[in-house]
Amino acid sequence: MTKQFHDQSLSADALDQIFREARSYNGWLDKPVTDEQLHAIYELLKMGPTSANMQPARIVWVKSDEAKAKLLECVSEGNHDKVKAAPVTAIIGYDIDFHEELPWLFPHTDAKSWFEGDEEGRKEGAFRNSSLQGAYLMIAARALGLDCGPMSGFDQDAVDKAFFGDNPKHKSNFICSIGYGDKTTIFGRSPRPDFDTFNVIA
Repeated sequence: MTKQFHDQSLSADALDQIFREARSYNGWLDKPVTDEQLHAIYELLKMGPTSANMQPARIVWVKSDEAKAKLLECVSEGNHDKVKAAPVTAIIGYDIDFHEELPWLFPHTDAKSWFEGDEEGRKEGAFRNSSLQGAYLMIAARALGLDCGPMSGFDQDAVDKAFFGDNPKHKSNFICSIGYGDKTTIFGRSPRPDFDTFNVIA
């Protein structure tokens, strides 16, 4: 049991739901996820901190049979059944030209000028911050009572062509199935290290 350090700390049950008891699911119950739930996930994830409030994530929520068929052609054999059974799979992508939106997203200063003429730097920033946003997506989904199954086993070029083909500056980062996890499809939790294993307080 994690000690509660502040009156505003989440309850132990909430921490269990989001972290301690949450799992990455391989299979899914036949229970739909609504568009309203997807909107609710986004309304939470967009509040997570990013560099200069950049919002590089470009998310495709693969839900229709047509979109799912396109995605299934791009994923590895080991992930095929996971995606097929999931009610929704989010493609978390990023926009290399995210800086074009900074005048209204970060109006305090001319942040757009920080990134102009430096596409490699923008790629790094977009990848890092879209990864953060993808993590926020999973936390938000779990907080709303849903389960997640993040994956990286897919053909990135094929996904980019199928889902971001109209904008070559949009690239896929990772994918994450969302739904109600089938507990019979997971094995025992893998070990998690103690603090002292990989941490130093300097």
